[in-house]
Amino acid sequence: MDTRRLLNLAALGGPAAVVVTLAGWLVAGMLPLPISPSASPSEVLSFFTDQPDRVMAGFVLSSIGVVLMAPMLALISVHMLRMEGRVPILAFTQILTAAVTVVVNLFPQLIFAVGGFRTDRSSDTIVLLNDLAWLLLFTGIAPFMIQNVVIGLAVLRDPAGVFPRWLAYLNFLVAFAFVPDVLAYFFTTGPFAWNGVLVFWLALTAYCVFLVAMSWACRRANHLLLAPAPAPAQREHASVA
Repeated sequence: MDTRRLLNLAALGGPAAVVVTLAGWLVAGMLPLPISPSASPSEVLSFFTDQPDRVMAGFVLSSIGVVLMAPMLALISVHMLRMEGRVPILAFTQILTAAVTVVVNLFPQLIFAVGGFRTDRSSDTIVLLNDLAWLLLFTGIAPFMIQNVVIGLAVLRDPAGVFPRWLAYLNFLVAFAFVPDVLAYFFTTGPFAWNGVLVFWLALTAYCVFLVAMSWACRRANHLLLAPAPAPAQREHASVA
């Protein structure tokens, strides 16, 4: 596989993560309407034990999905290294926070799957697993926000235009969209609950937009990185012009 094809394949990791993760959530029953934090213990138990194979299959699929974004996140840092040159502090920060975000996304999927592993567990245990998975998934937002901010700063500081300038502002908006997520600890109903508009739906939409937009930007940057250098005669003509 040549370098161009490898880089473009890595850039597809973002959209692939979106599609596979959402498909897993549909299979598991997490979508289209997520279970509420105000659901009774019997309702939570029913979600995991009525069709445990479906629950486990769906969340195993989603656990694969969230890891698919890893190559694209690494590729972002490759292009950020080009932007920063010899002092790539933002690029290194991005790759570190990206690794954390993959883990933060991965482990809740596996905890959800554990909920369906044994159907003879008490409802209290199942509720604990459900709460743990949901709150880990939507309140551990600090690495996500730092990741978006350093990408945005790198884009604004880059005179070469490796990524388009509007992508910086998009990343800042995505970081801002995660701010309400920590309120999920304090609400069991309404827009700030873990299934609410300002936590689940806003964060999910923002992160999907981020992954798709960065995929497009990475493919564009791949093309610029691997474009053939102009021939000597072309360079001389360009300098004269």
